[in-house]
Amino acid sequence: MSPASKHASVTLLGGEDDFLLRERAFELLGELKPTEVDATEWRGGELQDLATPSLFGEPRALLITDAKGLPKDAMGELADYLAAPDPDAPLVICAQVGDRAKVPAALDKLVKPVGHVVEVKLARKDLEPWLMQRAKRDGLDVTPPAMHALVETLGEEPGQLVAALRQLGSAFTGQRITPLIVAQQFRGLGEQKVWDLCDRAFAKDLPGAIRSLRSIEEGRDDPLMVLGGIASRLRDLMKVRALPDRMPPAELARAAGLRFDWQARRYQQQARNFSMGQLVALHERLVDADRAMKSGASGDVVMPTLVAAIAAP
Repeated sequence: MSPASKHASVTLLGGEDDFLLRERAFELLGELKPTEVDATEWRGGELQDLATPSLFGEPRALLITDAKGLPKDAMGELADYLAAPDPDAPLVICAQVGDRAKVPAALDKLVKPVGHVVEVKLARKDLEPWLMQRAKRDGLDVTPPAMHALVETLGEEPGQLVAALRQLGSAFTGQRITPLIVAQQFRGLGEQKVWDLCDRAFAKDLPGAIRSLRSIEEGRDDPLMVLGGIASRLRDLMKVRALPDRMPPAELARAAGLRFDWQARRYQQQARNFSMGQLVALHERLVDADRAMKSGASGDVVMPTLVAAIAAP
């Protein structure tokens, strides 16, 4: 087998958005149905299964998610496997990193000699064109102003926006989606733009969280509304943290009262950044922040301190 074929079998994907990482991974895998393992649930032997020929000759593939959480033993197994990877068994490794951060150096060093290291990102200026292409592909007629209104209303989370497009497609089959329809469908959900702040803060991306908070402050949103959004996310994370760590996303979403499987996966990753005791302590800080602002303290002072407490490494 040629070196090019070997290289095509191993790919390390790095980026800040879990939805985009998974989507790119499954694009690479095509029709293959991979064995999927979360790095934090590594038990050993996963790569041995990939390297062992199947008794029935079916193609094999392995998808490793949340690769920043790979334990030391797993890194050793990965190094052994990558010394001679199977060219016919694709291995895709997803490493979710913070804004402007790179994939872990140890993973980069292992993969580069035998595979591809790919940055997966979607710039803000490309978000609406990307969504327009998806809408067209799915047979949904959305006007550019309506797409802009959707992003302004719901924020810049790709997975959330794709789910919103599906919702619009189901609710308005065959109709042209206008800004008015977007406003009608998502009226009252403007606070969801706070989700970006929560995603960054609870993912421990302190610089990104502060930038997101400043953007919200420039929009003159009510600090108490922003605090309410953070409190809602914190309560969801506490529910997720209390559930079994290995619970499948669909089951987790139902048990925690979440709307989407991708949301359950993301919240599970964020909850792992905290012990239950730390989440309880943050809840107490939220109560103190709420009391302070209702007593006259400035949100410009209270909110950065709170966000920093959540997002600090």
